[in-house]
Amino acid sequence: MKLGSPGTTLHWLALALGIGISAGATSLSFAAVESRTLNNGNLVLEDIPAIPARVADDLNRYQSVRSAGFVGWVEGAEGLYVSTRFGEVNQLHRVDQPGGARRQLTFFQEPVGQVSPRPAFSDVAFTMDAGGSEDSQIFLFDPASGESRMISDGESRNGALVWSEDGQFLAYQSTRRNGRSNDLWITHFTGSGHTSTLALESPDGSWWGPAAFSADNRKLLVQQYISSTSSLVHLLDLQSGQLQSIAGDVDSESRNESRNYAMGFAADSKGVFYVSDRNGEFAQLFYRDLASGEDQVVTADIPWDVTNLALSADKRRGAFSVNEDGISQLYLFDPRSLRYRKVDSLPIGVIGGLEFDAEGERLALSLNTAKTPTDTFVLDLRRSALRAGDLVRWTSSEVGGLDTDKFVEPQLVHYPTFDQVDGKPRQIPAFVYRPRNAKGKSKSKSKSKSNEKVPVVISIHGGPEGQYRPYFSSTYQLWLEKLGVAVIAPNVRGSAGYGKTYVALDNGFKREDSVRDIGALLDWIETQPDLDADRVAVFGGSYGGYMVLASAMHYSDRLRAAVDIVGISNFVTFLENTRDYRRDLRRVEYGDERDTEMRSFLEKISPSNNVEKIRVPIFVAQGENDPRVPVSEAVQIVAALRDTEQPVWYMNALNEGHGYRKKENRDIFAQATALFFSEHLLAEPVSSWKAPTDNAIQSAELNP
Repeated sequence: MKLGSPGTTLHWLALALGIGISAGATSLSFAAVESRTLNNGNLVLEDIPAIPARVADDLNRYQSVRSAGFVGWVEGAEGLYVSTRFGEVNQLHRVDQPGGARRQLTFFQEPVGQVSPRPAFSDVAFTMDAGGSEDSQIFLFDPASGESRMISDGESRNGALVWSEDGQFLAYQSTRRNGRSNDLWITHFTGSGHTSTLALESPDGSWWGPAAFSADNRKLLVQQYISSTSSLVHLLDLQSGQLQSIAGDVDSESRNESRNYAMGFAADSKGVFYVSDRNGEFAQLFYRDLASGEDQVVTADIPWDVTNLALSADKRRGAFSVNEDGISQLYLFDPRSLRYRKVDSLPIGVIGGLEFDAEGERLALSLNTAKTPTDTFVLDLRRSALRAGDLVRWTSSEVGGLDTDKFVEPQLVHYPTFDQVDGKPRQIPAFVYRPRNAKGKSKSKSKSKSNEKVPVVISIHGGPEGQYRPYFSSTYQLWLEKLGVAVIAPNVRGSAGYGKTYVALDNGFKREDSVRDIGALLDWIETQPDLDADRVAVFGGSYGGYMVLASAMHYSDRLRAAVDIVGISNFVTFLENTRDYRRDLRRVEYGDERDTEMRSFLEKISPSNNVEKIRVPIFVAQGENDPRVPVSEAVQIVAALRDTEQPVWYMNALNEGHGYRKKENRDIFAQATALFFSEHLLAEPVSSWKAPTDNAIQSAELNP
């Protein structure tokens, strides 16, 4: 036991008294805990061994990767705005030409969140929180002077920014009324200042936010979100306050649930576009004529979810993206004729941030592929509404000097699980990354190391209604190259993107069925000649963190290690302690802990109540200010594991929330994770990392 951190004495006192404390640096346990801090005291490490400096040196390039996501066009100019990082966190930058320099505009200690340029004006609205609290405030930023001013109340949680076409009104979601309800607010800007008005109160625990203003600012298209399988679209008359239902069943007793998402107004605000899965499994694009009330299905022949729609200012052009088995497909769209055409010239990847320039002749987008981080591209559309011109890359993000052409691309597979569909085993989609030296990859016939079976890390996404898509991941590539492990990212039942039946398969009392899909994946790994079923770890965050702990609970005899990031360890305590504004939304997904039968079930399946079944080393990472999965979830599982004398590493960032956003914290977490996997998955830990003289943890320095 090494004594030397400020929290050590306090921790020993807690141990002696048998009490629990949550002061960031400590957690309840009856075992001796070695605790120290890094990053100016903001990162607390318990029972994590000293990471050799050589680890930081070895991983440096993988931790020096940047991205540059598109966030908006510069009003009245040729340039555009991107979000990128040259220090610790993402800030707002401007780029004035393809391949041009990224000129940094904001210089805050916290990352800039949503960015929304103000139409017809030069200023920009953005959101920003403090320490990962997610209590985001709204700021109005003047790019010319570099000055910003807060226009929200400084206390509530605000987001979903939507400007009117003339830039006079800003609509947004806020908890300003009582700190709990997700209401819709509008701020009116005048020459002398601004006034904020509560436009629509949430009558229940659902989320209400804006989607688009009509051209005359008299109506607002409104989104209501209840759960991953139930959401509605409304039209709000801003003068009378009358709310008109556009899509979705408002009668909760009918149980006729469907997903409906507001997209925007058509020309002259005579109609609206929205997507809905009410006609089948997937979300199709619809057009509603507001005068007649008639609906028209636009994308009837596309059997996948339409995920995004962008319309030009004059409504003469449009574009939408489709999630096709995890991969984005882009379509150009004529909002007048409702015809569309697929764009075939884009690389295979994931698309985001669609937006036309003021003239409607260029479409900006963010594109992420397995070999390139998120960068900003512009598609030339001057030829025709339905014909794409050249795709021009505006940013080329740094990749730490790595040769990304050698990066491993994932293979999409489908493996059978325990239940059946139409008399055949249900198939679970998964993306598999195999290291280049995996069996079958080498042309050599000798019994070399390249033909040995490789360990596996199963990476489980959060949500639970999230979806793993084949994004660029320097983390996965680091594990593949430096550790020689394979990575498998499954989309177990409950994942979005595969239809409304699939996303609902894990709801309520069916929660552990998704865990059984991980068991089926372990079975599939045993059938693969290049994968070592005896050396498997699980890794995941948020709900994925619960899945990690639950997998360790059920399959400890088939796992070597588990990494839980901001994960749920007990559904009852999670629901009782998560922030008020999201509690009712989560009850719809996980079940209402106030119901006696459901509470009993949730207690039964919670990992913190089953720690005696967990018999693998666990690494728990948490943010002290997490409003979603509070720090108490990490504290209680760490304490329970230590009481059973299970080895557990614990990392808590005092200046973070639901995940790590600051580079210095992410770096050390990545180094510790690599060391954890090296120790528990490899036949021999990485030899260059074992030097006994390297006693201090060092993080990689970034050279901008």
